[in-house]
Amino acid sequence: MRRPPKDTLESARKISRRGLVVAGLQAGFVGLLGWRMRHMQVDQADQFRFLAEENRINIRLIPPARGEIFDRNGVAVAANAPAYRITMVREDAGDIDAVLDSLGQLVDLDPEEVERARAEMKRSAPFLPVTVADRVSWQDISRVAVNGPALPGVTPEVGLSRHYPLRHDLAHVVGYVGPVSERDLAHYADPPPLLRIPRFQIGKVGVETKLEEVLRGKAGAKRVEVNAVGRVMRELDRREGTSGATVQLTIDSQLQNYTAARLGEESASVVVLDLEHGDVLAACSSPSYDPNKFVRGISVADYSVLRENDHRPLASKIVQDAYPPGSTFKMAAALAAMEAGLITPTETVWCPGYLEVSGRRFHCWKRAGHGHMNLEKSLRESCDVYYYDLAIKVGIEKIAEMARRLGLGEVHDLPMSAVTKGLVPDKNWKFVNRGADWVVGDTVNAVIGQGFVLTSPLQLAVMTARLATGRSVAPRLIKRIDGVEEPSRGGESLGINENHLRQIRKAMFEVSNNRRGTAYRYRSVAEDVRIAGKTGTSQVRNITAAERARGVTRNEDLPWERRDHGLFVNFAPAEAPRIAVATVVEHGGGSGAAAPIGRDVTLQALYGGDPPLDAYPSADRGRIKTQQERLARERRTPAAPGQEEA
Repeated sequence: MRRPPKDTLESARKISRRGLVVAGLQAGFVGLLGWRMRHMQVDQADQFRFLAEENRINIRLIPPARGEIFDRNGVAVAANAPAYRITMVREDAGDIDAVLDSLGQLVDLDPEEVERARAEMKRSAPFLPVTVADRVSWQDISRVAVNGPALPGVTPEVGLSRHYPLRHDLAHVVGYVGPVSERDLAHYADPPPLLRIPRFQIGKVGVETKLEEVLRGKAGAKRVEVNAVGRVMRELDRREGTSGATVQLTIDSQLQNYTAARLGEESASVVVLDLEHGDVLAACSSPSYDPNKFVRGISVADYSVLRENDHRPLASKIVQDAYPPGSTFKMAAALAAMEAGLITPTETVWCPGYLEVSGRRFHCWKRAGHGHMNLEKSLRESCDVYYYDLAIKVGIEKIAEMARRLGLGEVHDLPMSAVTKGLVPDKNWKFVNRGADWVVGDTVNAVIGQGFVLTSPLQLAVMTARLATGRSVAPRLIKRIDGVEEPSRGGESLGINENHLRQIRKAMFEVSNNRRGTAYRYRSVAEDVRIAGKTGTSQVRNITAAERARGVTRNEDLPWERRDHGLFVNFAPAEAPRIAVATVVEHGGGSGAAAPIGRDVTLQALYGGDPPLDAYPSADRGRIKTQQERLARERRTPAAPGQEEA
């Protein structure tokens, strides 16, 4: 049936309206899609590009070259040497055992290193390189490179590793580096990414660790393209890192080398200070060790040898150990008494060989006594009774105050590990730490450097430097960083009466140059290099009654570890001091073990090499000539990279 025209027109009108609505909706949807596409492609383009790059591009750190360390004359004491190693990628190698067998025919492989590499390959991703042989020669690298096609997955590589040319000489000063350990990472709340680089080396002890941030440098970076599983496809670009700063020490490596040879196998230490700036010219602890062995991890056998040595080669006796200073402490006590106006240089004390204090006899080292002693004679002959009497007059508080002014009982600011404060005791210290009151007997013991008093060789050298100059000389170990001079530590005036200081210096001159002086035998006879010094003996243990009954009365009759320590402090030249020296010989049996070493090192420093024989007493010249020839043979020559001593 035919629709009326009116219905047809109405139907067409409705369809047109619906079409317009649908078309509008479609146009709006297309417009919304277009806007969204524009927003994503234009406004958010950088964000999506970054996400895409992150999936395709990796940023990898490039370790920087570590800053090198030199002595005051430009001699390298910690350098970077090329380190050759051979790595293997497990997935490229295929049959690992077969490849290792082929490699072993070209290069001597350490079985322990190979087993460690196998274990590392099992737990790491198959496409990551693992070191199979480290510290190989250039010839080994060449053989591997030439035979590359027959060694799938094997790659020869070159990098930088720390090397210490002077080996033992500066081990206790410079220290050493080693691979980053979990203990090292635990020191950081958020460890720097650089420390996550496999086998990255950081300072462990000494200057290497104290100046770690200065020496480490800043990492570089390279962009590499990786595939979906993270395998490197190609390197896109590279930005090299910034090398660490160059550090120059105040140490004179030639003097250090002589001092180490002169100490030999003694358990001993020597510190030499320049008096103008406080520069540490030598700081030697003996016996020592080869720090090169620690760079890549020392073996258990080598470490056991060092740990079991009763002379403690790993300890830095220069700053870490503290000893009773013995009679070297008497200068501080004498100055305290003079500054307090309680004694004069000319008044005397009678020494019958002992002084009775609170019902107890305190003996002088000379049991027969010294007779009448004034200040100069008491230091020259090291009379104990004079100082027992002085201690009662002055008291511990003034003595302790003067000792601290002279640099004892203080942690000196040096970039070395485990710097001790030592101990200058007073009444409060004993009450707090021992829960007891100070008694006069404590003062009598302290005044001769026994009892609770403890000092390091470095502190004794500082004390001597301050006595020689009247200034607050402080030790300086770093001379320059990247060519910029570090501030002098020559110090300001101590505010001590110069006349009192002159009395002390004169007495110290007499110790070494008067026939009755305790160091006269070890003097210098050259007019322009006379030495002013003070001997010291610090008692380790009393001889028991049973030992006395057996006739054991001398140090040499005792086991080594129970013998007295020997000490000697000095400055020179006496008329115009340039250096101060402190020498401590553990269990040396007395000052006779330390004084000749101190004298020889002093002359070596002042002459800049072996002194002429006529600087020594005529009776000693034959022995000294033989000694110089022997030391010339024994003094160590710089080691080549990879060269270590057993």
